Amino acid sequence: MIKAALFDLDGVVVDSESQYTKFWGSQFHLYYPQEKGLEQRIKGMTLVEIFSTYFNGQAETQEAITKRLNEFERRMTYDYISGFQEFIKKVKDASLATAIVTSSNQQKMSNVFRCHPELSDYFDAVLTSEDFDKSKPDPDGYLKAAQRLHCQPNECVGFEDSINGVKALDAAKMFVVGLATTNRPEALKPWCNLIVDDFTYLDLNVLLTEQGK
Repeated sequence: MIKAALFDLDGVVVDSESQYTKFWGSQFHLYYPQEKGLEQRIKGMTLVEIFSTYFNGQAETQEAITKRLNEFERRMTYDYISGFQEFIKKVKDASLATAIVTSSNQQKMSNVFRCHPELSDYFDAVLTSEDFDKSKPDPDGYLKAAQRLHCQPNECVGFEDSINGVKALDAAKMFVVGLATTNRPEALKPWCNLIVDDFTYLDLNVLLTEQGK
């Protein structure tokens, strides 16, 4: 029986993945002009992990990128993914516990809450990169969210758009719903129980029925 719904942020709650892809594409073009597609590889990684993987020991470069990223995030639009608000309201009406589990940091969440103060009513917990030790595809963040909500992993349904994200949910032994907002359905399929384009036509009752099979 599902007791909790766990949501990634970018590409699941807010339509920001394409903006981040543009930002990181510009940064990698600047620092790694010969390597293509690095902006796709980092999806689901924390900023600390990106720095340790691609800019290790480069303090000045890290500082410059952080400054650009902070300014970029202040100017970003955080429009909701189609159907999200209607769906999350139904989730709350069904008395399911809710949490955001994101690799973004608390400063980024402050920007999102400034644009959408109503989010505090939608979620019982918000876990950011500061709250877990290992980032996706490790299940650490989702397992900690389940603990925070006093649920077992098999009592949770999770919503993700990235490959690392669905891998994390699958590793956590949760019911995995993939949103094809960032990746094509066939790329998500190996780790998902269900794949949808967005929340527009996702029926909560049908989802709970599918989970129970």
